[in-house]
Amino acid sequence: VQLQASGGGLVQAGGSLRLSCLVSGSIFRVNDMGWYRQAPGKQRELVATISRLGITHYADSVKGRFTISRDDNRNAMYLTMDSLKPEDTAVYYCNGRLVSRQLVESDYWGQGTLVTVSS
Repeated sequence: VQLQASGGGLVQAGGSLRLSCLVSGSIFRVNDMGWYRQAPGKQRELVATISRLGITHYADSVKGRFTISRDDNRNAMYLTMDSLKPEDTAVYYCNGRLVSRQLVESDYWGQGTLVTVSS
């Protein structure tokens, strides 16, 4: 079982990107999921989370600009980022609480995708 993040790239300030996170492998269910980011020289921070019921939570710094969503039919999660700012530059990681076929819940991280916003 693994999470695969993709969609990062280089974009100008004010532009948009859409990140994807796909869950692969045999699982029973995907519970809460989220996006985190780590800028150079800084600690990893929460960007947004979405529960299994679709309840969302955003960091104050991205509210109104980023939208988290999920598609449980595809075991996928997305982060649509609009009005990007240079301070959004970071490696973005997806995280998921996955329940195995043995009904054991575990925490998984994707490998990260780099987002660079130029001024």
